[in-house]
Amino acid sequence: MAEHELDKITDLISEIEKVILGKRDVIQLTVAALLAGGHVLFEDIPGVGKTILVKSLAKAIHSDFSRIQFTPDLLPSDILGISIFDAQTNQFDFRAGPIFTTILLADEINRTTPRTQAALLEAMSEGHVTIDNQTYALNPHFFVLATQNPISYSGTYPLPEAQLDRFLFRLHIGYPAFSDELELITGKRQQSLALIQPVLTLAELTELKQKVTEVYVDDAVARYALQLVEASRNHPAIDLGISPRGSIAFIQGAKAYALTEKRSFVTPGDLQKILPAVFAHRLILREGLSIEEVIHQIIDHVPVPVRS
Repeated sequence: MAEHELDKITDLISEIEKVILGKRDVIQLTVAALLAGGHVLFEDIPGVGKTILVKSLAKAIHSDFSRIQFTPDLLPSDILGISIFDAQTNQFDFRAGPIFTTILLADEINRTTPRTQAALLEAMSEGHVTIDNQTYALNPHFFVLATQNPISYSGTYPLPEAQLDRFLFRLHIGYPAFSDELELITGKRQQSLALIQPVLTLAELTELKQKVTEVYVDDAVARYALQLVEASRNHPAIDLGISPRGSIAFIQGAKAYALTEKRSFVTPGDLQKILPAVFAHRLILREGLSIEEVIHQIIDHVPVPVRS
């Protein structure tokens, strides 16, 4: 695996970090999700930089970008598009919706109805949409970054477990560090898209996604991953553990994360690093413990494989 190819990933992370200060871990995981062909759910408070992160990513990979503000009156056709009859040609013309893009920001996804949520999530899963018996393929790099507010639940439609499972990672940006925010409010640093330059082409992104499939996973590491998954299924504080689809996502995410670390193999540390982002939105807990406590217990409970 050529070093200069992996340098492109580091360049992409560093480019986005120009406007998202002090959040390199979150940026790295977002890039890993992109490389893995997954999607990201940001559960975060307003105003911490989610939109500019997504726009910066789109600009840095020289791709198109759409944003949908989810509201209770949003219809599936507002996302997917609609066929309109043209009297002059005597046929229906398809008017593509905002889902036909490369990078899609689905803002406050839990503010819209389950029917509209399902239209988006089905497209995420299938990679195409079907309207009036016609199938339309989405961009091969179609990447959804959805947001939901963890504080305000009034007037929301929580995503069902089966739909949450469509997201590879759930991430939190959170508040900036004091020193970073001080630079922002004093104008010493700016969150401006003008700072972002394209560092990766879509052709290069295609090649890097292929590299993810070539990342090596040792049998001992694969067994460790499955033991972590099984620990989630057997934990007394968990009603619903990780599904087989979740375990596949776990390995795929770890392979992509390893690539962002410039490695051609997955380590147990990669699995531990991404585990909260993969597990947190897929688990259903009984009352008593927080998701953070449960995840900490799972990691502590499963022995880490040792090289022989």
